[in-house]
Amino acid sequence: MARRGGRRRLGLLTCGALLLAGCGTTEPDRAAPARPAPSPTAERSFAPGAAGAGDPYFPRYGNGGYDVAHYTVKVRYDPATDRLTGTTTLRATATANLSAFNLDLAGLTVRSVTVDGAKAAHSRADDELVVTPATGLTSGNGFVAEIRYDGQPAALDNDVLGEGGWLHTTDGAIALGQPESASTWFPVNDHPSDKATYDFEITVPKGLTAVSNGVPKGRSTTGGWTTWRWSEGAPMASYLSMVAIGKFRVTTDKHKGRPVYSAVTTQVAEGAPDRSIARTVEVADYLESIFGPYPFEAYGGVVVADDRIRYALETQSRPVYSAGFFRQGDNTGVVAHELAHQWYGDSVSLQRWQDIWLNEGLATYAEWLWAEHEGESTVQRTFEQKYATTSGQVWRTPTGKPGVENLFGRSVYERGGMTVHALRVAVGDSAFFTVLRTWAAEKRNGNATTEEFVALAERVSGRKLGKLFDAWLYGTERPPAPKPL
Repeated sequence: MARRGGRRRLGLLTCGALLLAGCGTTEPDRAAPARPAPSPTAERSFAPGAAGAGDPYFPRYGNGGYDVAHYTVKVRYDPATDRLTGTTTLRATATANLSAFNLDLAGLTVRSVTVDGAKAAHSRADDELVVTPATGLTSGNGFVAEIRYDGQPAALDNDVLGEGGWLHTTDGAIALGQPESASTWFPVNDHPSDKATYDFEITVPKGLTAVSNGVPKGRSTTGGWTTWRWSEGAPMASYLSMVAIGKFRVTTDKHKGRPVYSAVTTQVAEGAPDRSIARTVEVADYLESIFGPYPFEAYGGVVVADDRIRYALETQSRPVYSAGFFRQGDNTGVVAHELAHQWYGDSVSLQRWQDIWLNEGLATYAEWLWAEHEGESTVQRTFEQKYATTSGQVWRTPTGKPGVENLFGRSVYERGGMTVHALRVAVGDSAFFTVLRTWAAEKRNGNATTEEFVALAERVSGRKLGKLFDAWLYGTERPPAPKPL
């Protein structure tokens, strides 16, 4: 970004040019009176950053006025007292002249805040932490904020979407959830549009394991406490961060030079969960052959057993699965779904929550592709079955704008998957699979919208696809069966 203060430098250069042209004078009584140089800060006005990123569905999620590059999150958690103590340091760049900025932090008590090493004032407004630095932050300049905090973390309860965030468990804790969870255990700009890299240091009583995102960086034990270190070097949306603390069966390996780290809770018997998670790299290699290079520096998965978690979530580089997915036996379909998200949802992240079909439709389609690869059912047969039997609310709810109440509804998943197949039928396999690989490559580590996906599909296929996407994403009745264009 352009830095402020350029006007003053331009004035000096202009004066110099006039002198070189002979426009100056040596007569003291005719010389212009000397004026003090204006203060650079006097030319600027500073204002608080926005208390939300402006998402159409969740206007108060995230914050405005800055962009975070990196978080270092250090927490110590004692399950016996359910108490967490933390220090989070973030490196960011101001995108406006800020007199103050907000962070999302739910429930915990802030003890101190510094900005660039100087004490900063802070206040709370519900789940918003308002930080007022000693001096204003200039647009385009970087800054470092450090927040120290503690308390008993708790989940966020959303009337429509359910519970998400920090959950105290029988043998530790789990922090997990979508569309928000991170703010229950560290201060954060909690919206996918502000991705950052992360380092985690999680200290727990000796004998417990603390699993998080990215590459394992080792552990150390002192005085009955063990600190587990993790590093996610690729930009990550905040809701994709996770921690699972407890007793696990841990398996480690290497694959293509990357660490593989998986953990299955000891609360479930060894068997289907372990076998399914053990196939993670096999599934990832298959998806890589379709979507392009695997986007992260680590693989793995975590299986948890808690009745409050009845889903699987694509937490970056290490998805989390409810043990319930494996009660009927091996289930690599859910593994394929969450691993597909590593490309679509994690590496290529949402710019706004209404476009969640880009995540879930493509991940659902990956399940269908994997089933065909396993010889269970062809993608075409799966589509035909879904198309023939799906009715009611799925067709009445626009997949591309489902509304908050249907953010995780069948329209997003099943009709989303059918939309992907409709595109394939319309443009043919060559163009279709080129679209998938190009989308993953061009948007890697970034954010994207439905409009950008449609534009890419039209560019690659050379066809106008507006009517197709309008019918499948925004119509309120079942579209005609897709045909080649």
